[in-house]
Amino acid sequence: MSWREAGSLVMLGGVQVILVLVLLSPLQPAHATWWFVSQLSASYTSTRVHCENIPGLVRRQRVLCERHPDAMLAVTEGATLGVRQCQKQFQDSRWNCSTVPRDASVFGRHVLRSTRESAFVYAINSAGVVHAVTRACSRGAIMKCACDLTKKGDHRDRAGQFTWGGCSDNIRYGTAFARKFIDARERRQRDARALMNLHNNRAGRKGVRKQMRLECKCHGVSGACTVRTCWQTMASFGATARWLKSKYDKAIEVSVSPKGEGLYPARGEHRPPRKKDLVYLEQSPDYCDADVASGFTGTGGRQCNLTSSGSDSCETLCCGRGYDTRRRLITTKCECKFKWCCFVDCKTCETWRDLHFCKSETASKDH
Repeated sequence: MSWREAGSLVMLGGVQVILVLVLLSPLQPAHATWWFVSQLSASYTSTRVHCENIPGLVRRQRVLCERHPDAMLAVTEGATLGVRQCQKQFQDSRWNCSTVPRDASVFGRHVLRSTRESAFVYAINSAGVVHAVTRACSRGAIMKCACDLTKKGDHRDRAGQFTWGGCSDNIRYGTAFARKFIDARERRQRDARALMNLHNNRAGRKGVRKQMRLECKCHGVSGACTVRTCWQTMASFGATARWLKSKYDKAIEVSVSPKGEGLYPARGEHRPPRKKDLVYLEQSPDYCDADVASGFTGTGGRQCNLTSSGSDSCETLCCGRGYDTRRRLITTKCECKFKWCCFVDCKTCETWRDLHFCKSETASKDH
């Protein structure tokens, strides 16, 4: 099986089965990324990803893949988390983080450019792997890691003294494995784009750590919190994605220092970018019109919000081309009541609504 066939080998009942997921269009290996593992299914606990058949992996990544098959299932889950949250965070924007079928770059070749959208893709996928690997450690799905054993004994916070207990998420292991696996390609070269990718990969990892929180259980008479047992846990991945989206909105355009040792702001600011900042090297296209070669579909046909003033507004999303209004019959659940015991009974309501869709580029030219 060649790298052009995306697939995995699974063991089901002792029988080796080849799962061919999608036939890729001809691409140079340079266009492939490790994100392609998001196209592999991790729904079976007995699945073992066949590392040789994943396009986009460099040698170091293949070695890690072979040595840590259980962690690779978490990497697959993390990449899937990254894609889903990217699409959720940008669902109302001109660039909506759409994926491209039969393309090993997953998001399209425009992410190979050095824009702020590319910065977010690198960061969110890096964060997804940290989150998934760390969660897999906590549930005992990875043999070489477990809960964070450094969290033990007594400690204090603003609410007073507590005892470490439960199963604190092992963010150290998740971060370390993600760094070794994800950064492997960029560490082989030190050009401007590699420095940008490494910086954004790190920002994604920091995003997960920044969202860690303390959870506690109270022990005492009549629920009095005289004694507390606490543990550290990650927030939902959605919280991390929203934090990274805020960093995307404030992303910093950078240049490479003359000696190629690091990144510095290309304009305006005097301070170097912080570790938690997202950085980019070139301005983004407007994403208004479809560009098949680059992999984005434009905004033609997208539903817009006529009453909004945000990125989903018809004025912004349609790029000045105008919109078409279509009357649709919308079916929703309504007049829901709780019935003892224990279910919710709802009626089905139908209403006619006017929905608005952006005109395509060709349609606007015809007018």
